[in-house]
Amino acid sequence: MAYSKQILYETLRSLDTATLSGAYLPIGTPLAHPASLIKMVNTSNILLLVSIDGINGHDVVPANSFFLYDETTNSPHGTDGVFMPKGTQFLVSGTGGTGLVYLVVQYVYQV
Repeated sequence: MAYSKQILYETLRSLDTATLSGAYLPIGTPLAHPASLIKMVNTSNILLLVSIDGINGHDVVPANSFFLYDETTNSPHGTDGVFMPKGTQFLVSGTGGTGLVYLVVQYVYQV
């Protein structure tokens, strides 16, 4: 069976929480594709605030936890739903911790 769409990964992004000092810092580069699935994993010992504009808090990730957003979960074949826009930059804020925060992104690729 041939498939016309595939789910692919963008390169894993990460940030060492020891570099945090209260200001929002970017986790890697902005999204290269509209994202179908976004997972943020906080392996650090501190609570992180998440922002997509660098000013306002939009989510929170407690220490040693993660969040998973399946943006296209109820979309037929994952194509007609909502996606996190290409170019979105994820940033986090906290105070110097121990450990990393990771951003995992999957997108739909038209074959």
